[in-house]
Amino acid sequence: MSQFNTIAGWALAGGIVALGSSIVMGEVFHAERPETMGYHVEGVEAEGGAEEAEMSIAEALNTATVEQGESIFRRCASCHTINQGGADGIGPNLYGVVGAAHGHRAGYAYSSAIAEIAGPWDFDALNEWLRRPSAYAPGTKMSFAGLSDPLDRAAVILYMNAQGSNVALPPPPAAEEETEAEDAAIEGAEDADPEAEAATEADTGEAAPEGE
Repeated sequence: MSQFNTIAGWALAGGIVALGSSIVMGEVFHAERPETMGYHVEGVEAEGGAEEAEMSIAEALNTATVEQGESIFRRCASCHTINQGGADGIGPNLYGVVGAAHGHRAGYAYSSAIAEIAGPWDFDALNEWLRRPSAYAPGTKMSFAGLSDPLDRAAVILYMNAQGSNVALPPPPAAEEETEAEDAAIEGAEDADPEAEAATEADTGEAAPEGE
């Protein structure tokens, strides 16, 4: 009986130690997601965060190169030619396509999904088309899935633009913002300079009309 009590006591003590260890370990190695991630893991968003904004087509066009576009366009060469006077293949010849109307290639049997789209193949239209043709023109015959990287799309557009189109590129966003800031600063300086207004009145001998 004494031996049984000893064994039972040791078993009880072992259980208490195990329970205590489990509680302590749970506090030390708490599994809750930290408020601030220690490092970025590709494909994992911060909790509650929004997706990173995609580069604009204007910025991408001023970042990519024609040479990059020529390399990427090789994927398209099985269906499209792009040289001047080139024959249509599965898809139409693309010489001079940038800035041209949708369905611009005379004699090519475009799907109604393309032929019925109004407006030109400008940079925005080509960007959306190359992103995902089936979303841009539902019912299109083109089976290409699209290019997810905006720099890849911009590079292809630059290459196509260099083949008989040569449409002027949009200014990079930084240049637009700088110009707008300069214009605003000039207007603000003119509005906030009473001495300049007084000098103008003195020169003309007239006061500026109120409310204008």
